[in-house]
Amino acid sequence: MSNSQLNLNFSEGSVSLSFSGGAAKELQEALQGLLGQLKAVASNPAGGSKRPTPQKPMEYQHRGEVFLEVFCNPNIWPSPFAAKILLTVRDERIRLTTEVELTQVLEDLERYLQQFGD
Repeated sequence: MSNSQLNLNFSEGSVSLSFSGGAAKELQEALQGLLGQLKAVASNPAGGSKRPTPQKPMEYQHRGEVFLEVFCNPNIWPSPFAAKILLTVRDERIRLTTEVELTQVLEDLERYLQQFGD
C-alpha cells in the first residue's frame, strides 16, 4: 500500500496528510479497540449497582512525513457515539491539535481505505 492523502474532517474544517494504507489500518484497529472499551463503560452506567471497571486511555502515535497522535480516555464518555478523541498533527513547522468525533474519524478512515480495495 502506498502513501496517499488521508483527509480527516472536523466540525469546523479538515486536515489532509500523507498516510500509508498500512498505517491507516493500524489506526483503524486501535480505534476499534477503543470502541470496545467505550462499549464496556457504556454497558455499566455509573448509576448501576456495580461500579464500572476503569479502562486505560487509548494512545496511538504514527511517525511518518508528519507526526500523528490520537488520545482518548474512554472513562469520560457515556457512549461510543458521544466519544471524541484528541488529535494532534505536527511536523517541524506546524502543530494542529483539535478534538474530533470518534465516529467521524472512523468514517474518514473507512473512506480512505476503500481506495485500496480492502
